[in-house]
Amino acid sequence: MNDVSCESVAPCLRSAHTVHIPVMGTGYTIDTPLRVAKFGISSVISLVDDVLIEQMRKFHSGKAGEPYEEITDRDDDPRAHRITAYLNLLNKLVKAQVRNLQNSPFEKDSDITRYYKMLPETQLKRSYRAMLAETDSAKKEAMQKELRTLAVPGTIDVNIMTKLNAAIYRNGEALPMESNDAMSALRGYALSDLHSSIEFSAGLNQHLYSYAAKFKDFLPDEKGQIAKKIVLKVSDYRSGVIQGKFLAKRGLWVSEYRIESGLNCGGHAFATQGYLLGPILEEFKQKKQELSEMLHAVYNETRIAHGLPVIDAPRKLRITVQGGIGTAEENEFLLKYYDVDGTGWGTPFLLAPDVTNVDDKHLTRLAAATEKDVYLSDASPMGVPFWNLSTSASEESRRDRIEKQKPGSPCPKGFIATNTEFTTQPICTGSRAYQEKKLQQLQKENLPQQVLEAQVKSVLSKSCICHDLAGGATIKNGIDPQATPAICCGPNIAYFSKITFLEEMMDHIYGRGALLMDSARQHMFIQELKIYIEHLRGEVEKMSEGLSVRTPKYISEFKDNLLSGIAYYRQLASHFAGEKRKRFLDDLQMLCDQIERIRIESMPCISPSPA
Repeated sequence: MNDVSCESVAPCLRSAHTVHIPVMGTGYTIDTPLRVAKFGISSVISLVDDVLIEQMRKFHSGKAGEPYEEITDRDDDPRAHRITAYLNLLNKLVKAQVRNLQNSPFEKDSDITRYYKMLPETQLKRSYRAMLAETDSAKKEAMQKELRTLAVPGTIDVNIMTKLNAAIYRNGEALPMESNDAMSALRGYALSDLHSSIEFSAGLNQHLYSYAAKFKDFLPDEKGQIAKKIVLKVSDYRSGVIQGKFLAKRGLWVSEYRIESGLNCGGHAFATQGYLLGPILEEFKQKKQELSEMLHAVYNETRIAHGLPVIDAPRKLRITVQGGIGTAEENEFLLKYYDVDGTGWGTPFLLAPDVTNVDDKHLTRLAAATEKDVYLSDASPMGVPFWNLSTSASEESRRDRIEKQKPGSPCPKGFIATNTEFTTQPICTGSRAYQEKKLQQLQKENLPQQVLEAQVKSVLSKSCICHDLAGGATIKNGIDPQATPAICCGPNIAYFSKITFLEEMMDHIYGRGALLMDSARQHMFIQELKIYIEHLRGEVEKMSEGLSVRTPKYISEFKDNLLSGIAYYRQLASHFAGEKRKRFLDDLQMLCDQIERIRIESMPCISPSPA
């Protein structure tokens, strides 16, 4: 809960919204809290790019009339100090917004009226309607007074990709581990005055997680309250258990598991081995109590070992889900059937210029995007599949450099500089320095022509995403008009074509309106399954080109897991009505047939599991 609400409301309350806006790129949601937090909507900003963060602090300080003093690289801890200063600025500005909202009149288009109109159907919304209908002026005024205190903000949450933990060098020497990118970002958040959540994504980082335990804000205070909560973004139950136990052994409680589709998402896609979102949600649903009690036991063992009092009952454990949700019906089904506490909507908000940072040119391109324009690429130097808009300026620039025989980026920021194949100090595989050396090496090797072409293509596919993902924000806010933005929307963008605004999007999510009109779009579970099948085909193709370490056993298990997921979905279909159930089952059968046809040489066809 953001501390703004704690200052203005007697008890600390959580907003009635069940929707949050996930982190998107490094720049799309970098200042989204300033647009939505006052309306009770939580959002997540990336802590990857401290250069952008400093630029945005300067921009918003000037806009708000706040004093600004640049934090340069000569600072003793520049990355952490930039992050702390920016988060404190956001918190201060949101506090002021909330005070103004709570004091605004209940009139048409006022902020407090917009706040209540956007809420989902809850008791609080019904109380607002009752106030509007009240005719006794004294009672009406009393009801308005209470509603003002209940208009609590959303949280200013942050994200750290745990694997983006590049070492920092000074005068050619690596600085201590605490200076690494992820560690500095964690420290910057930990020392801020926010009361919110930090989201860890991309898997377990032992050093980072252990480091978090050194900061008091991640631990309960004397009243049992945790100022800064931990959220784990996971794509399967097993990973959630492993990471949760690791943190609990260090006295850290996971307040939320944020389940994201492995492939039906935006940005980096961390594919599971064929485990689909529906079965994963089912496992969390069935084992939530078991998971909570398991972590509680480990948590208390750690507290006892440190001479701290045990906590009688497990702390609150939230389960949320995000990735590929497109309709109010899907949103409601996830909330009710899987009993999740909330949902995340990302990609559609890229078309809402009052919520996210996308420049006008790319807004138009996003609105016109089709399924063919969005693809799961090899663009990320992290070596992880990355959703890419092929018509983005970043992709145009990459292709242009290749055509001019000057492939690779100058690498102005180096947040993904992890490769030491040719150098002592890590460089990025998207950089010109790396690509020139790698291409020269490949030409000297005696590779079959098909393999050589595939490997050259793989090298040239890498983009400067850590710089270009900031482009939407730097262009839109006049910081760098010459930027070449990368757009990492999810495949769902193909079904949204209207440039919209916050209220319209919230109406769509809660079923009060409809922005997605394309009847050709299949259910989100079918969409994800299709993407997994394409991913599997890609893995088989890479094996044939000598670009994959996968084995026939891996492919066989992947197929089995997909078919097991189909069997689960056939049973789940009984919860769908009429024609929707028939279409869902027909789509499943078609995709099942496709899976059976995927094979590699000497690999037998895998029969589907019984439904």
